Amino acid sequence: TWKWVVGPMFLYLCERLVRFWRSQQKVVITKVVIHPFKTIELQMMKKGFRMEVGQYIFVKCPAVSKLEWHPFTLTSAPEEDYFSIHVRIVGDWTEGLFNACGCDKQEFQEAWKLPKIAVDGPFGTASEDVFSYETVMLVGAGIGVTPFASVLKSVWYKYCHDATNLKLKKIYFYWLCRDTHAFEWFADLLQSLEAQMQERNNAEFLSYNIYLTGWDETQATHFAVHHEEEKDVITGLKQKTLYGRPNWENEFKTIAGKHPGSRIGVFLCGPEGLADTLNKQSISNSEADPRGVHFIFNKENF
Repeated sequence: TWKWVVGPMFLYLCERLVRFWRSQQKVVITKVVIHPFKTIELQMMKKGFRMEVGQYIFVKCPAVSKLEWHPFTLTSAPEEDYFSIHVRIVGDWTEGLFNACGCDKQEFQEAWKLPKIAVDGPFGTASEDVFSYETVMLVGAGIGVTPFASVLKSVWYKYCHDATNLKLKKIYFYWLCRDTHAFEWFADLLQSLEAQMQERNNAEFLSYNIYLTGWDETQATHFAVHHEEEKDVITGLKQKTLYGRPNWENEFKTIAGKHPGSRIGVFLCGPEGLADTLNKQSISNSEADPRGVHFIFNKENF
């Protein structure tokens, strides 16, 4: 038996040694931003750190726990001089990180008071392949929008500098969220991207659909009163927020009709149930003819 065990054990020990070595490398928290809906953004720097869009890292905060490592998707773009994560406060560890960063205090926090952070990674995900397609569908559910924040930021930077070599020509972006507060931290990025595309006369590059899946009677009345305004009352974007859930069969058929003969990447960061739905739609809407339209499904579940 030892012949079969010694190999995997050796690889496991090597992986643990690499993680220990990485955890000893100095990480500097350059900024902590408090966003609405109990979400904080940590901007960090680390010597020799290289990332691609949609990747994730493991984070350990010894001030909270000396042993726990937690995975977080990177929300910064490779073009930026820092890397960042968005952390939603939903449990004991995230609550401890929130307090350790001084987010529970009103006064300004000095940089030297911020806790030490250990980072392992980055590690690759399916989202890295976004720029391999001419047309993509990006689907995020709730906080699952984080990998696409990295993608859209990177697209924004590429358009600011030189987009002539960019293979990606069309993005269909879908974001499903239960609460209006969750839109606030991400809407600024969409507004910047929307303005950038309009300045360059390429407003059709990004087609985004934001779905609010939960609301009460008071909110519905408020939305109805402001429906005729130029910008959406929730996000401040020109594209109006939609209510309910998307009809995925109609969405896939519409996109297939607009891009015949294309390979379309479908990228999801969301729950398993939504993954099953999109996977079935990708299969049923792909043509048997190799020259026809094909949907290639990629997923990250949480």
